[in-house]
Amino acid sequence: MAVQLSTSVILLLAFLSIGTLRSVHAQKIWCVAKPSTSEATLLENINFACSQVDCVILQKGGACYSPDNVFNHASIAMNLYFQSKGGNNWNCDFKSSGLLTVSNPSE
Repeated sequence: MAVQLSTSVILLLAFLSIGTLRSVHAQKIWCVAKPSTSEATLLENINFACSQVDCVILQKGGACYSPDNVFNHASIAMNLYFQSKGGNNWNCDFKSSGLLTVSNPSE
């Protein structure tokens, strides 16, 4: 009886842990540029990310062209890359110039 109870408790804890992990993982995460990042690094990030994903939305007249500045364009390009690669933490590193956030940067 004690072994059966222990097994039931372990299974219950495992089930609850999986549910918690799923709800945390289901939360939307964005990758943005760190505010302290140099303009040269931001430009490198834009060039790298846009060589891997379609950044047409950053072109003049594109949905994310405004505001037209390097920081915003880098954040958008970095997030496009991050999302396209599965949203893994390491896909937002960009030589330590990326920052993960749960706050929607477009709001």
